Amino acid sequence: MTNNLAGLLAVAVAADPTRPLLTWYDDATGDRTELSGATLANWVAKTANLVVDGAGAAAGDHADVALPAHWQTAGVLLGCWSAALVVRTAPAAGPGAPTGRDPLPALPDDPAAEVLFASPPAVPEVDRRPVGERYLLSLAPMAAPARELPPGWTDYITEVRGHGDHFTPYPAVDRQDAELAGRARRRGAELGIGAGARVLVDCDRYPDPTDWLLAPLAAEATMVLCRNLDRQRLDGRVDSEKVDLVLA
Repeated sequence: MTNNLAGLLAVAVAADPTRPLLTWYDDATGDRTELSGATLANWVAKTANLVVDGAGAAAGDHADVALPAHWQTAGVLLGCWSAALVVRTAPAAGPGAPTGRDPLPALPDDPAAEVLFASPPAVPEVDRRPVGERYLLSLAPMAAPARELPPGWTDYITEVRGHGDHFTPYPAVDRQDAELAGRARRRGAELGIGAGARVLVDCDRYPDPTDWLLAPLAAEATMVLCRNLDRQRLDGRVDSEKVDLVLA
């Protein structure tokens, strides 16, 4: 049994690198993206290389992630954890969310993050944070880059593609890693995620990455992640994706 987050992904991928590990739907845009274990691992490796070589982050440094559930968010989070960064997460701001409020409040003794990842709606809230490198994720279909970049921001998709396809995970230097791995196992049991199951998750109802990402990985399950879920399509999707468990 692995006690670190990078190990959770490695075990899930090793079971069958070619199987669809993460399938993403956004019913508002019509986007469907399917990632095999090998493909997700590739995005994770590229992201880890980005934060180490591009942002200059070292093990134990902090990363701030202001992103909603998304397949690219999975790559960002797992990449940061593979590089042994301490990750602070918050959902990106949505329509009607209050502005001028930092969704990633830092404690007085928290060090500034070396790297920040955000989607466009979150930029006004996080732009004032002291941080090293800032990466914007448009989260557009087909992994399209952002059309416009705020001053001081770099497009994640454009930048990450140029980094290496392989990364050897660093040993964890912070207790967050083991704590999250343990929480993922407990949460998977609470949600009823069986070993090797295929799980459909309504990410608007389960926005915590522990629920939509880590708990399935801890169970070596595969994920069908849905945003803006159209309930009229749910039964058909369960059938077509051969889903064993619905969290919606």
